[in-house]
Amino acid sequence: MSQTLMATGFADPVFDQQATFRAAMWALSRPGRVEPIRAGLTPPAPLNAEAAALALALCDYETPLWLDPVLAGTPAVADFLRFHTGAPIVAEAREARFALIAEPAEMPDFYDFAQGSPEFPDASATLILQVDSFTAGLVLEGPGINGRTAFGAAPLPADFIERMAANRAGFPLGVDLLLAGAGGVAGLPRSVTVKEG
Repeated sequence: MSQTLMATGFADPVFDQQATFRAAMWALSRPGRVEPIRAGLTPPAPLNAEAAALALALCDYETPLWLDPVLAGTPAVADFLRFHTGAPIVAEAREARFALIAEPAEMPDFYDFAQGSPEFPDASATLILQVDSFTAGLVLEGPGINGRTAFGAAPLPADFIERMAANRAGFPLGVDLLLAGAGGVAGLPRSVTVKEG
């Protein structure tokens, strides 16, 4: 088992981890802009390569990780993530610092995840949503955006705009989102405003 797991990890762990981490940070600091991820991973399905790369770059033994039912239903996914990150897999969304979500359209409410506290707003969860494509249809405003920018991704929850508005209203508490797929990552921090395009 370990040979298979090692074969599907980063080809160059130090370089690839640093490059993926930078892509995630750029994505969060420039909301709506898709940053490329070229990690060359082959994780077990249904975990996609971009979400897997983010998990390997961002998670370690101190960062509890939650998997949505689709990912949790495939033991090879948890084995892969434990082997490469050491992150404990938790059953309760509220306990997670990071959450991997293969089916965003069916994901739990944002309030089911850690929101942080006034003293420690950074003690919140970051949600990594697997998407099939980056599209249009939404408009983003807020820090890191010059005026406004068009954005979109699919699939997303039907009430995504309402969820993001409630998330923004609780600032500085709330969750941050990383959307992973189609060769890249886009960030939607809790400070962003999302509107219909």
